[in-house]
Amino acid sequence: MSRMPRVPLAVLLLVAAAAATELAPALRISSPHAVEWILTVALVAILFEGGMHIGLSRLRPALGAVLSAGLLGTILTVAAGALLLRAFGLSWFAALLVATAVAPTDPAVVFSVLGKQKIAGHSSTILEGESGANDPVGIALMVSLLSAGAVTAHAAGEVAGEFALQMAVGVAVGAVGGRVLVELTRRRLPVIVAPLCTMAAAAAAFALATLAHGSGFLAVFIAGILFGDESLGHRGTVRRIHRGLASLGEIVAFVVLGLTVHLGVLAHRSVWLPGIVLAVVVAGAARPILVGLCLIPARLARNELAFVLFAGLKGAVPLLLGQMIVGKHVADAPRLYGIVVIVVIFSILVQGTLTPTAATRLKLGRRGPLS
Repeated sequence: MSRMPRVPLAVLLLVAAAAATELAPALRISSPHAVEWILTVALVAILFEGGMHIGLSRLRPALGAVLSAGLLGTILTVAAGALLLRAFGLSWFAALLVATAVAPTDPAVVFSVLGKQKIAGHSSTILEGESGANDPVGIALMVSLLSAGAVTAHAAGEVAGEFALQMAVGVAVGAVGGRVLVELTRRRLPVIVAPLCTMAAAAAAFALATLAHGSGFLAVFIAGILFGDESLGHRGTVRRIHRGLASLGEIVAFVVLGLTVHLGVLAHRSVWLPGIVLAVVVAGAARPILVGLCLIPARLARNELAFVLFAGLKGAVPLLLGQMIVGKHVADAPRLYGIVVIVVIFSILVQGTLTPTAATRLKLGRRGPLS
C-alpha cells in the first residue's frame, strides 16, 4: 500500500513564519543585513557538514561530474532563466539577478524529505557535491553582479574577474584550512574540545577567505571535504554534533526567511505568474537539459541520471540571494524577491513532495541510513 507524500518541513516552516508576520507584523524582519548574517552562520554549518559527509574519497570518483554540474550547469541555468524572465518585462540586469538567485540547488532539503531512504549508486554524491559547489558559485556570481550594478561589456569583464578571484581564493583557503584542521585533529583531543576545534576551523576558513575577497562558503565546503575522511578518536561524536548544527541551521534559515516574506506581494500576478513559470521551466526543462548535457561524460545509469536531474531542489541559498537583492536596494526589489520565493516554495512543495516517490520508482531508494 503506497504512502501519502509528505509535505516537506522546510516549506511548512517558511509558510508558517510568513503567516505569523501577517497576524503579528512586529515579527517581520525588515533588515536584509540581519538576515544575511543569520543565514551566513547557518550556511557555514550546513556546508561544512555537507563537505564532511561527502569526504574526499567518496567525492573523487564523481569530481568531474560535480564540477561540471556545479559550475558550468549553474551558469547555463542562469542564462536560460534570464532569457525566460525577459519575456515578463524584466531588464537584463534584473533577470540575471533573479536567475542567479534560483540557480543553486539544496540536497539538504532532498535528503530531509527522503527520511530514512538510502539512495543507491552515485546519485547522492553528485547531488550533494553539486549543491556544495553551486551554492558558493551562485553566491559569488550574485556578489559580482551586484558589485557591477549593470549589464554592459565592461561590467561583464568585472563580473568575470571578481567571480574568478572568489573561486580561486576560496579553493586555496579551503585547501589550506582543511589540511591544517586535519593535522590539528590528529592530536588526541578531549571529546569536548574536538567539536569546538572543528567549528572554530570552519569559521576561520570562512573569515579568512572573505577577508581575502574570496568565497568563504567554498572555503568552508572544501575544508569539510578534506576533513571528512579523517579518522578521529571521537569521530562519531564530532559528526553527530555537526549534523545537529546543520539541521538546526536549516530550520533557523527557513524560519528567519519566512519572517521576511510579504504574502500580499506574492499574491500579485506580476510576481506569482513569472515565479511559477520560471519554477516549471527550470525544473522541467532548463536543469534537466543543461545539467544533463554536463553529466554526459559521467556515464550515469539512466535511473541515477533521472533522479539527479529531478531532485535538484531549491532551498535557503536562493532566498539568501534574494535578500541580497533587497539589501542592495535594486529597482523593484520586492517583486524580484517575491519571484524567488515563489520558485523556492514551488520547488520544495512540488518536487520535494514527489522526490521520495521518484527515488522508489527509479529503484534507487531503500530503507536505511542515508549515504
